[in-house]
Amino acid sequence: MAIEIHVPVLGESVTEATVGKWFKAVGDAVAVDEPICELETDKVALEVNATASGAMSEIIVAEGETVGVGALLGRIDETAHGKVAATATTPNKATPVAEDAMPASTSGGVRASAAKVAAEKAVDLSKIIGTGPDGVVTKADVLTYLAPGAAPVAIASAAVSEQAIMPKEETVPMTRLRRTIARRLKDAQNTAAMLTTYNEVDMSAVIALRHQYKDMFEKKHGSKLGFMSFFVKACVQALKEIPEVNAEVRDDAIIYKNYYHVGVAASTPAGLVVPVVRDCQDLSFSDVEKEIVRLGGRAREGKLSMADMQGGTFTISNGGIFGSLLSSPILNAPQSGILGMHAIKERVMVEQGQMVIRPMMYLALSYDHRVVDGKGAVTFLVRVKECLEDPQRLVLDL
Repeated sequence: MAIEIHVPVLGESVTEATVGKWFKAVGDAVAVDEPICELETDKVALEVNATASGAMSEIIVAEGETVGVGALLGRIDETAHGKVAATATTPNKATPVAEDAMPASTSGGVRASAAKVAAEKAVDLSKIIGTGPDGVVTKADVLTYLAPGAAPVAIASAAVSEQAIMPKEETVPMTRLRRTIARRLKDAQNTAAMLTTYNEVDMSAVIALRHQYKDMFEKKHGSKLGFMSFFVKACVQALKEIPEVNAEVRDDAIIYKNYYHVGVAASTPAGLVVPVVRDCQDLSFSDVEKEIVRLGGRAREGKLSMADMQGGTFTISNGGIFGSLLSSPILNAPQSGILGMHAIKERVMVEQGQMVIRPMMYLALSYDHRVVDGKGAVTFLVRVKECLEDPQRLVLDL
């Protein structure tokens, strides 16, 4: 019996997706609940799992094609067993090697004679650059690698050869997620009256507090005390005082929100995503840290749901983890504010006429000037600065 695989419901306001990758080919064995393909939507990449066991009998939609919700992706034959995709491995001492075998390697393959010598000498074939056709590792390559001082020469020559055939340009189609990121960032610039204001914060107090309590915090709560929870809580305090930074323009009205869903931007191999930590006004420091860790893990694994990405009222972006000293973040529409964190650098500061060294961070607030005026933006950033330089304010709700 043929079981049809359809595009699942993708989430609120999402009506189509792109088939990013098929994990199974026609004829492959399929187990129930096993991922068979990946769909890319405007916001996330999500896996489609098999609803039955059997063999992949038909693939309807090719990689790169766009499909709507409910569209037929392929079929599974429940009555067939299918073939299990074989994974080639490098032989070791426990694995006999046939003379006509050709195991795969990190380059282009391994001659049987080379694999046999490598197994006898306990050589890691992944470290050898093959000089045979299509990069095949030969017996001579292994013997050359074993010869004192000869291996670097073989590797160097292979690297030169690889460089010689490297194309000067490579055209790679943008993924659906990357296209959506590009479109939304440009839309934000075209729609909002975007402006950025800057300040700097002395991180000495937060660093000292983390150092004093980090072990006790982790022992009690089972999570590390990071910087982000301080920034989330400081932003919530500032948003309460300057509510327009937590608002959005909708048609000809301004919508003020009395809840604080803070998006924490995260970089993934597929692009930038912004999972949302919800109701931050009700969360403790440990709650914030645990939720950030949970969402960050799902982002890196490509398992964020649509619900994880929707409903944010304000965003924090941390370019400092990549070494950024100063930048102007772009609004995450339709939000009216985004805070940019940056690298902490020791700088010479003047305090009461004396030069002192302090761990300083530049902060940037980009805001929609249609909603937020200059006074509100500057006041917001000053309140964030005050809370970070005197973190007791966060505990006392001041």
